[in-house]
Amino acid sequence: MARSDLLVTLVRAGLKGEQDLFRRTVEAVIAEENSKQHRVLANELSDQLKSASVTSINSRAVGGSNGSSPQLFYDRSPLKELSDLVLSEAVRKVVCEFIEEQHRADLLRSYNLEPRNRLLLIGPPGNGKTSLAEACANALAVPFLTVRYDALIGSYLGETAVRVRQLFDLVRKQRCVLFFDEFDAIAKERGDIHETGEIKRVVSSLLLEIDRLPSYVTVLTATNHAELLDRAVWRRFQIKLYLGRPDKRQIVDWLGQFEGRTSIRIGSKGIAERLEGVSFSELEDIALDVARRSVLSPDVRKDKIVAGALRYWAESVRGRQRSMK
Repeated sequence: MARSDLLVTLVRAGLKGEQDLFRRTVEAVIAEENSKQHRVLANELSDQLKSASVTSINSRAVGGSNGSSPQLFYDRSPLKELSDLVLSEAVRKVVCEFIEEQHRADLLRSYNLEPRNRLLLIGPPGNGKTSLAEACANALAVPFLTVRYDALIGSYLGETAVRVRQLFDLVRKQRCVLFFDEFDAIAKERGDIHETGEIKRVVSSLLLEIDRLPSYVTVLTATNHAELLDRAVWRRFQIKLYLGRPDKRQIVDWLGQFEGRTSIRIGSKGIAERLEGVSFSELEDIALDVARRSVLSPDVRKDKIVAGALRYWAESVRGRQRSMK
């Protein structure tokens, strides 16, 4: 049985002829019934929405001469777990509270409160923003939907804004995590004189749709370039988390986890100080390099293998710095 507040809203919207509110309420009922495994009722309600053409995403062409709709996101089962990630205590605490609010949303709503459902992840590349988003979806036990910019961004005037609306119309029909990686690609500062009017319309549409999302749809976004985001984006997100490069303790913890997964000892405490300043992705590359050489060259001393991997990493860093000058 659907929640009483949804039924009251549904009746009110029907009596007043408020189609948008009516559609959104029916979608909320569908999402709740799906979460209760009431598939027959949820599917019947969904079919009724489509047949009535209230706002059926699948009945509209999204560009292209064949009238077919592009796949606007990747839908995949999340595999990462929060226990797999090495996070600072502050970040882990905030994330756990965020997840708890979603799990106990009914209790919050009984006090006329809604759980937080929008989280912005900031920081340099290779430090776990995407992994954290996936782990959140896993902890919430909901689909992990990653937005496809190649399908979302159109080449014709107004096409991208239409697809943004269609994307949000589709995802609000179920509990899920909607993930925007490289969020600055679509949420750029509208005051930038170098940007076109089309981009400004897209950002305006995006912010409007984020405002309209029900709290059972969780929006996670990640960016390496927070300075490029539109200023209005910041106040749309209740939580902003910075994921920086690991400190010495985090490096030791990560290497300890790596040794546990691979059963290959690489001397985590001994090399942690020499790895200060690396990202988590660089740390993984170095650890995998040491592990491979240890397996393939068992007669070579471990400290020589580690020294070789560190020299290669340092040279690659210098090469990248030279290419950026």
